[in-house]
Amino acid sequence: MSKYKKIAACGLICSDCKIFKALIDLKIANELVEFFNGKWENVKVEDFRCNGCRDVANCWSSECRIRECCVNDKNLNYCYECHDFPCDKLKEWATQDESYTKALKNLQNMKK
Repeated sequence: MSKYKKIAACGLICSDCKIFKALIDLKIANELVEFFNGKWENVKVEDFRCNGCRDVANCWSSECRIRECCVNDKNLNYCYECHDFPCDKLKEWATQDESYTKALKNLQNMKK
């Protein structure tokens, strides 16, 4: 196993994400199907494919506003590389979930 972890532009650690793990772990993929059943119509294992935010064809959400800004608009690897870091958009996003708060802290540590 590599000592390096795949980290998304927003600071989320991809290798800790169930959706990222679903590519190689059928049990996790089935758990996600069960979780989203009733929330999505016709949810299936194939719906959970993410190879990180730089793989546009196989990223979890092509509509992610953080990825769109960092990777597509500014052609950066990570948000911390931006001269506006941490911007209001990123700070607001980080308040929405504990994992997002942790991701922002990851970015702050990476910037150091």
